[in-house]
Amino acid sequence: MATGTETGTDSGKDAGRAPGAEPPTATRTRGVNHPTRAAIAARHLRTDRWWLSPAVTAGGLLAFIVYSTWRAFSNADYYAAPYVSPFYSPCLADNCAPMRGGPNWDLLGSWWGLSPALLILIFPLGFRLTCYYYRKAYYRGFWASPPACAVAEPHQKYSGETRFPLIMQNIHRYAFYAAVPVAGILTYDTVLTFRDEHYAWGHVGLGSLIFLVNIVLIWAYTLSCHSCRHIIGGRLRHFSKHPVRYRLWGWVGRLNARHMLLAWASLISVAACDFYVYLVASGAFDDPRFF
Repeated sequence: MATGTETGTDSGKDAGRAPGAEPPTATRTRGVNHPTRAAIAARHLRTDRWWLSPAVTAGGLLAFIVYSTWRAFSNADYYAAPYVSPFYSPCLADNCAPMRGGPNWDLLGSWWGLSPALLILIFPLGFRLTCYYYRKAYYRGFWASPPACAVAEPHQKYSGETRFPLIMQNIHRYAFYAAVPVAGILTYDTVLTFRDEHYAWGHVGLGSLIFLVNIVLIWAYTLSCHSCRHIIGGRLRHFSKHPVRYRLWGWVGRLNARHMLLAWASLISVAACDFYVYLVASGAFDDPRFF
């Protein structure tokens, strides 16, 4: 009888347990495996291809990292009048290619012997690295933290952005202040593309249109930043007393809703812009002129 009672009791406990669950054990001490969380044996219950999105994200970001690293260290084929690569603008070293009317700002003298791109890329790179969307993208794509919604991350503990180096993500607002002047300089470079190879104004080439599309996307991505939205409309108790800032806040808010799309579009456009300059400067492609 005792055996039957024990068997009946165990069956009653099992009946109330979710399929695929297991009773808490002493080893379940952290994260989603804590004894207070649901004891599900499966790593996740998703049946879709949840891994596809982080894999594509990682592949896209890795491709840009490889390409931009090659171009930044190549120190060649970045200027073909009147086009200058956005990776090399402004040119702050003495070893820059002479650019008539271009962003030649020799602030560091001749002691800098490496590629001048390394002096300027740190600013847009810092802005994108600390961007709220890009954090989500590379946290999921490279670190699986977490890899997807409802999929447990493989790490035993999580300290968030409270320790070095991730605590540096808090400089995003200051990186935004640095990204705005860079976008302004790229706007100046875009204006200069409406010249021909002899620096005569009033000409439009294919490169002019590529630069124009790129700078529109750069500004759209920069202004759609969460920090920009907070700077414009944050800490306001009464929007009615600040109608101009409220209107700007609404415009930035609409851009902010497309921040992910603009982040990818501007990343692709800046790489395409640089690659076009590379093709023209290396002689692999002649820039067609419309007039």
